[in-house]
Amino acid sequence: MGEQTASYQVRLARPDEVRRLRAIEDAAGGIFSGLGLIDEALDVSFPLNDLARLVAMGQVWVACLEDDLPVGMVIASVREEAVYVEEMDVLPEHGRRGLGARLLERACAWAREQGYSAVTLSTFRDVPWNGPFYRRHGFRDLQPEEWTPGMRAIREQEVRHGLRAEARVFMRRELDRADEVAPT
Repeated sequence: MGEQTASYQVRLARPDEVRRLRAIEDAAGGIFSGLGLIDEALDVSFPLNDLARLVAMGQVWVACLEDDLPVGMVIASVREEAVYVEEMDVLPEHGRRGLGARLLERACAWAREQGYSAVTLSTFRDVPWNGPFYRRHGFRDLQPEEWTPGMRAIREQEVRHGLRAEARVFMRRELDRADEVAPT
């Protein structure tokens, strides 16, 4: 079952939607073009086999129109005793409607349901729909001395994939009982 607001619903992704999710990621990634934050020659998409595995595990949610067509997604994994937001994308033409916030809250609710006390992620520090967005939703920047070994490995992989490391930040949101608000 999904949550319903206006003409969008958030629900678990289905295995037959993996290619659609790749198309959402690619379209959403286009908004970074020209910002100088990504070497597009090195940039790669989220691996389809990993995406399919996480969909099968019930760790990918989609925002859909009334016709059940996904227009946004969030991918969660478990890394080092926390839930990690691997990817979150919304088609640009559906942006600024609260879908990212709804998807993020669904991933945080799942983390809480699974007994995890925090959600982490890596994003661009200053891009308005990245770092500032997550800060508004309870995330704080982590200093390099707070990074786990897994985060250091993620950063190395991001650099290999053409992301400007100095523009990136790891963030963390602590989950507690006060966070227990139904996703909107």
